[in-house]
Amino acid sequence: MQIQRKTLAQEVAERLIQGITNEDYAVGDKLPIEPELMKIYGVGRSSIREAIKILSIKGVLSVQQGVGTFVTSKNIQESLEDQINNAEFNEVYEVRSLLDSKIAAKAAAKRTEKELETIKMYLDLRDQSAKDNQALECYQADINFHISIAEACGNTLLKEIYRIASKHILRTFEASHNNHTDSFKLSQKIHTDLYHAIENKDSDTAARIAQLIVEKVY
Repeated sequence: MQIQRKTLAQEVAERLIQGITNEDYAVGDKLPIEPELMKIYGVGRSSIREAIKILSIKGVLSVQQGVGTFVTSKNIQESLEDQINNAEFNEVYEVRSLLDSKIAAKAAAKRTEKELETIKMYLDLRDQSAKDNQALECYQADINFHISIAEACGNTLLKEIYRIASKHILRTFEASHNNHTDSFKLSQKIHTDLYHAIENKDSDTAARIAQLIVEKVY
């Protein structure tokens, strides 16, 4: 699994957080102007602005146009995506195991013909990529198959939680399957069964099969 390097903006954001934690900048203080911050941290204007944006989203800084940037809190509000990205695999897996059967049941009840076509497209792509031993394409198709089911469930929040969690699952696939698709070939039938349950609007069967997929970590 490839390790992503931090951007300059992320490094600056972390150093600003350290300064706030160490009370170099107290709550209510105004940060130095951009040119001074560029000198302090040795980076360009774009990195400073992006770092401030990161910390504004996290609730640490507040930008007041024409006045300046102020420290508003020492407590970092992690986004849902950050929390999931920083979670252990077993935590993400538990979230998925709790959601999958419910999502599949709702998708079977609410899916449209267009959504069903999208689910089938990714199911077929998963199958073909596995047969061709195209590992990354296969892993991504599997993830997109499950995301497309979540998109068909009719609940925007469930869909978003599942989409974010799926990024973590994809990284785990890349790390654990060693660019092989054997297990995906074996699990194609059960995924096809899930598709047919959704196609037939059979919520009970869709929920049961989705739970089996999670339990077998397909």
